[in-house]
Amino acid sequence: MANVFGILTAIVLAIAGFIAFKNQSAYDTEISNTASEKEKLTASQNRFKVAQDSLADTIAKRTEVDAEVVKLTEDETAQKKKNDDLKSQISSKTSKAASNKEQLDAIRDKTAKIGDLKELASKMTSMKAELEELSQTISSTEAKLANLTAQNNATETEARGIKEQFDTFARNESLPTVKTSIRSIYPTWGFVTLSAGNNGGVVANSTLEVVRDGSVVAKLLVTAVERNSASASIVPDSLAADTTLMVGDRVVAAQKSVTKPAAAPAPAAAEAPAPAAEEEAMEPLAPAEDAAPAAEPEAEAPAAPAEADPFAN
Repeated sequence: MANVFGILTAIVLAIAGFIAFKNQSAYDTEISNTASEKEKLTASQNRFKVAQDSLADTIAKRTEVDAEVVKLTEDETAQKKKNDDLKSQISSKTSKAASNKEQLDAIRDKTAKIGDLKELASKMTSMKAELEELSQTISSTEAKLANLTAQNNATETEARGIKEQFDTFARNESLPTVKTSIRSIYPTWGFVTLSAGNNGGVVANSTLEVVRDGSVVAKLLVTAVERNSASASIVPDSLAADTTLMVGDRVVAAQKSVTKPAAAPAPAAAEAPAPAAEEEAMEPLAPAEDAAPAAEPEAEAPAAPAEADPFAN
């Protein structure tokens, strides 16, 4: 029995060895086939990658070719347009050349009838010189006319100013530009003296205003005027009871003329003598002899004695 099992075991082992040998051969064959297939797969992948790269290059080249075709098409269109424009210009210039030739022929016919062109050129040069001389003369005349016009305008402006001054003087009004000050005060006689006269635009019988701190504190009626000084009466009721005039108070022309009151003001003396040091230099507006004649005051009182007037300068 043991021999049978041993034989069976040997047979089984022989069969197993044979099968193992067969399997080993098949396994080696499969391994060899697998390696071969891997090599083929690698070669195929390489060929595929090369084909892909070739395809990408082909697509890029196709894109470049398409862009070049588009550019060439645009260039061709632009060139065709240029050619059409050139043809149009050539046609236009050909027509113009023909027209110019006709005009030139006509001019030649006319100049042939007129005569020698050199003589005409000489005459034209002479006429041109004459025209330039006339143009210079006209320019000079226009400049003189402009100068005379400016002088005339200045004269008219000055005349209007003088007329306005005379009209103001005729209305017994001082010039609106009058700016002076009180030089001395004579309260006993009710008058003051001013630092401006005819040359400052002060007119006899005109009304002036005494201004202090921007307000009118009194009104004056000019009674006598000299070249650089004047005397004026204090208009009654124009000076407030609590206000006292002071030397140096600013005096200006009244905004409106004030009619001379019916009641005669206090007698006013002629301009009181004042030291030369107190006279203020005023810009002359018009010579005294050119001014409108000032009305003389109705009555003049003698100047008050200096020792009797403590406010006199």
